[in-house]
Amino acid sequence: MRNLRLDLCYDGTRYRGWQRLAGREDTIQGKLETALSRILGENIEISGSGRTDAGVHALGQVANFHCESDMPAQQILSQLRQYLPEDIGIYSCKDCSPRFHARLNAREKTYLYRIHNSQAPCVFERRYVTVMPEQLDLPAMQAAAKHLCGEHDFSAFCGNPKFKKSTVRTIHAVTILQHGDELRLEFTGDGFIHNQVRIMVGTLIEVGRGARDANSIPALFGGKRSDAGFLAPAQGLCLKEVLY
Repeated sequence: MRNLRLDLCYDGTRYRGWQRLAGREDTIQGKLETALSRILGENIEISGSGRTDAGVHALGQVANFHCESDMPAQQILSQLRQYLPEDIGIYSCKDCSPRFHARLNAREKTYLYRIHNSQAPCVFERRYVTVMPEQLDLPAMQAAAKHLCGEHDFSAFCGNPKFKKSTVRTIHAVTILQHGDELRLEFTGDGFIHNQVRIMVGTLIEVGRGARDANSIPALFGGKRSDAGFLAPAQGLCLKEVLY
């Protein structure tokens, strides 16, 4: 049986997230599996590097699937590009090691969160940024972000109250930079739990608003969900890159 790797991107605006949902056709995984099953003439199940939430985008998602078909990978790629909607793009389709697994073998992930921090209109980028007209304190947010780096128990940043696995993760780097009217927050780590990036962003925004002290971040580790900040909107978040 062959194992193939897909590198892809998508605009998550009209989807209910990555993970397939019974009785629904508006998920990324569902669209890919339907297209691949049709192309290859067999039932295909696909594994992604991570499950992005409803409305979240991906610039560098990775997935893999197994199949019996001997159709050349380049032909599969060509047909995928034909059958998939315009808001799901496939960069490449390649045969890979039988042991490769998009999620289990992922070593590092980087997420980008974009905030339009201005009263100026944001018409053309509104699907990909979160609009916040009030001026945020960038130096305070940068100071708070430093505390997120390292290995910590991110239980307070988990959006799933029934999450039973370990909430300990390692954040390698957090950067917050200003590009004109836009703040770009980038998070790189060994993995992220449910809603973690969006809750970290919400917490940093509260620091930027002056509602939370930058030095209060360490007290959140190992705490309850109610201790951390709000869940930032989905449309500002994008899975930027996955490394193996």
